[in-house]
Amino acid sequence: MSAATTRSRTPDRLCVEAVDLARAAAEEAAAPGVVGEHVSAVAEGDRIVTHFFECKEMGYRGWRWAVTVARASRAKIVTLDETVLLPGPDALLAPEWVPWSERLRPGDMGPGDLLPTEAEDLRLEPGYSGEDEPMPSSAVSEEMAELVEAEDAEVTGGPPSSLPVAPARGSIAAVAEELGMRRARVLSRYGLHTAADRWDESFGAKTAMAQAAPASCVSCGFLVPLGGSLGQAFGICGNEFGPADGHVVSLSYGCGGHSEAAVMPKPLRPAPPVLDSMRVDEFALRPARDGGSVPEEPETADGELGHS
Repeated sequence: MSAATTRSRTPDRLCVEAVDLARAAAEEAAAPGVVGEHVSAVAEGDRIVTHFFECKEMGYRGWRWAVTVARASRAKIVTLDETVLLPGPDALLAPEWVPWSERLRPGDMGPGDLLPTEAEDLRLEPGYSGEDEPMPSSAVSEEMAELVEAEDAEVTGGPPSSLPVAPARGSIAAVAEELGMRRARVLSRYGLHTAADRWDESFGAKTAMAQAAPASCVSCGFLVPLGGSLGQAFGICGNEFGPADGHVVSLSYGCGGHSEAAVMPKPLRPAPPVLDSMRVDEFALRPARDGGSVPEEPETADGELGHS
């Protein structure tokens, strides 16, 4: 049996010696052959000791079977308290659990997947300001309805039999929908900044494609402009042969498919031949008597041969 280790108390002798009882309890909870050698015994309290055994089960490397035994005061019989499998200092553990909202990465969503947003999502803000209630001075507000009810009570001696309820069309939400602002929430300033950072990282001025481009997208005819504040820095590429076709690109981005890129150079055409009509070259017609050549007699203006 290995030497017992202590935390803050001296372990009980009978509890420390109850190694066989602890091993039997561990094998009953696990299986024979899975429980390994006795590692240590730790005092958990007065007459309470926990025995640790190696775990030989595959997939639980570094784990230990912990069996706690106890003895009542003035009793000579050690009883079993609990048996549990615990990780040791070098145990193989699963990675720390991370919520799905933090594990999700761009591109992870597939067809049919739903991504609910939180009510206090920092990337979003209300699409219209104010609560979903009309102004106090509005004809359909609760304050005005109470005034109307009180006035009718003075005239008729009592409240009207049926007071019309404020119509829903008087709410700010209904007015916003009528004006075309049907979105309950829109991108906040934080959401705009994070989106702009992502787009600029993928298709921005610092990319290798933009560094080698002949010009930026701000002067490209294939750029589809965006509305709103993002249109001041981004657009959509409409060049089907470009690397960013259909993507949001920075105005400072660029590629070789720029609409105003240099036209392909035409093949070189050879220069036309040069005819020199101001010079006369002499050619021999027959060999000379001394082995040389006899020059041709020059021709006169009327076409006859001249004589020297």
